[in-house]
Amino acid sequence: MAISSASARICSPRPPDLGYRDWAHGMTKTATKTNPGNFFEDFEVGQVIHHATPRTLGDGDAALYLALYGPRFAVQSSQVFATAIGYREAPIDDLLTFHVVFGKTVPDISLNAIANLGYADCRFQKPVYRGDTLSTTSEVIGLRETSNRESGIVYVRSTGRNQDGEVVLDYARWVLVNKRDKGPEVPDPVVPDLPDHVPAGQLGEALPALDVAAYDFTAAGSPDRFGDYSIGERIDHVDGMTIEEAEHQIATRLYQNTAKAHFNAFEQKETRFGRRLIYGGHVISLARSLSFNGLANAFHIAAINGGRHVAPCFAGDTVYAWSEVLDAAPLEGRSDAGALRLRTVATKDRPCADFPYKVDDKTYEEGVLLDLDYWAILPR
Repeated sequence: MAISSASARICSPRPPDLGYRDWAHGMTKTATKTNPGNFFEDFEVGQVIHHATPRTLGDGDAALYLALYGPRFAVQSSQVFATAIGYREAPIDDLLTFHVVFGKTVPDISLNAIANLGYADCRFQKPVYRGDTLSTTSEVIGLRETSNRESGIVYVRSTGRNQDGEVVLDYARWVLVNKRDKGPEVPDPVVPDLPDHVPAGQLGEALPALDVAAYDFTAAGSPDRFGDYSIGERIDHVDGMTIEEAEHQIATRLYQNTAKAHFNAFEQKETRFGRRLIYGGHVISLARSLSFNGLANAFHIAAINGGRHVAPCFAGDTVYAWSEVLDAAPLEGRSDAGALRLRTVATKDRPCADFPYKVDDKTYEEGVLLDLDYWAILPR
């Protein structure tokens, strides 16, 4: 990844005579015990941030995630199924891991964000189990002021680790952040060179050796395995889920994501939308759950190649989804599983029998919410 060179700023133990933001970021000089969040001018390329607070995941987290989205993938649903095919126990849902690692970054990266814009080069590197404690660090890898000089795009690479220091998740994202003052000059733009997809040879690190003979396709909900899908195939996931106001707020609190746009109805009245905005990850999880109908054996997300939140989503919207198989790759050196590269498109208030996507290279069709490109693992 090509970025400009800069010395990393690493948070040191808090000295007694400095306020919170002096300790955590070393930029704001006014001592204060509260955290107003960082603005675009507060970031530097090369800066490293250690995010509070570590989070231990347990049965309650997994159960609440299940209640919010209704995922039915057998490996995450059943201890018996998971251990039979080679897992130590039923793992935590990959997207619950993603949201918790992501949520740690919000108070420091996107508390003053206008919108989260996209993701790239996201790799799930180790399964997460109940009892694991996750923590997150981020490095600022790019900065670019917008043309109106009222905001800027911050590019970060965030890494989630477990209690043993092992990397479980690593990803890049970019977020549109308000400026504190549109007047001051800002450094020249630095835009990182991010890959358009994770190479197939890097997949499968979080997948144990599978006993495919013990994989119960009836219990999993579908007979279709890796070899039953074709490149170019499109799947309408048929079902829709309507989002309730309380649901998306509970979900965002579950991840300890403190972004103002999701919670403060009083403050959001003054925004261009005039109401609370649903966390984009909530839509990702809904689309993933809906994809079970058609991709029931795609039980593990190995990597997210890229993602774009195309349009805002609000309570009362009904989410539908469809997927297209972009590529297929056997896992390197393994005969037990293969990876499908999938594009999953989520829409609001629009069923997907006609596979709505783009009008042209730059313009999405009306109703499209999410464009997500990822690798999913299926048994062979």
